Amino acid sequence: MKIIFMETDTLGLDVDLSPFDGLGEVVKYPASNLSEAPKRIEDADVIIVNKIPMNEKTLKNAEKLKLICITGTGTNIVDFEYTNNRNITVTNVKGYSTQSVVQHTFALLFYVYEKLSYYDQFVKSGNYIKSDIFSHFEVTFHELAGKTWGIIGLGEIGRGVAKVAEAFGCKVIYYSTSGKNNHPSYERVSLEQLLQQSDVVSIHAPLNSVTRNLIGEEELRIMRKNAVLLNLGRGPIINEQALTKALKENWIGAAGLDVLSREPMSPDNPLYEIQDSTRLIITPHIAWATVEARKRVVEEVYQNIIAFQNGEERNVVRE
Repeated sequence: MKIIFMETDTLGLDVDLSPFDGLGEVVKYPASNLSEAPKRIEDADVIIVNKIPMNEKTLKNAEKLKLICITGTGTNIVDFEYTNNRNITVTNVKGYSTQSVVQHTFALLFYVYEKLSYYDQFVKSGNYIKSDIFSHFEVTFHELAGKTWGIIGLGEIGRGVAKVAEAFGCKVIYYSTSGKNNHPSYERVSLEQLLQQSDVVSIHAPLNSVTRNLIGEEELRIMRKNAVLLNLGRGPIINEQALTKALKENWIGAAGLDVLSREPMSPDNPLYEIQDSTRLIITPHIAWATVEARKRVVEEVYQNIIAFQNGEERNVVRE
């Protein structure tokens, strides 16, 4: 069996891939692009991939291909009509990053909510040394206790965020993007109600036809003036031009983003204009990427291949 890693760089250099060597012939490419992909996978039995589209254009010459392993949960890179017609099995990895993303959600929040960049700079600039009092109140911040936390997408990650928010004393409400999610512990509201009532709004939804541009100018205008908007879902859920305007014109208090409409960030992304770190923090899609989570991804992919070899279905996705 020949196994091709298309993008080992997306897993990190500190993750051990050597166990795969015991499964057959293994080729590891640090990165691949669309033009390179068809040639690289033409004799593969198994492809391990993250971002490269899996469709007729890339797969048509891969006559031996039996299994595609995605190193993540999202499967939007796959043309399932094509892979299903060719009886190519597709697997993904679920639940590997929940704790990592929940943790990063609060890291983003507190960075802007407590104005940490300002206070860090206040000390490092030497101003605290010159201060004549022990504290500093120039830039104010608030407690989370008693605030309302609105969650868009109450899946496994959303529920994890809800539990931590409750521990801080927040009231949790949520909006179901599918319209099907009912949770007995939290109040389900409309998107408009959630945006109007919430002091913190965090997005943990997938990208689809319903969620694309879910948060635009109209939605941002009805949010609270001091509200913090967090996106840990997918970049295109928020209209970035509208968010830039909202931050510049103080419609909302701040935003924390781990995802963007184009990744890596486009040089013409309007959010690049916002240099005030008390209003905006953007991290480069790292919420999922703790060492522990990346190790779980690799182990899950390994187990998916073992299961396939044994004729078992494990994390198989068909659409």
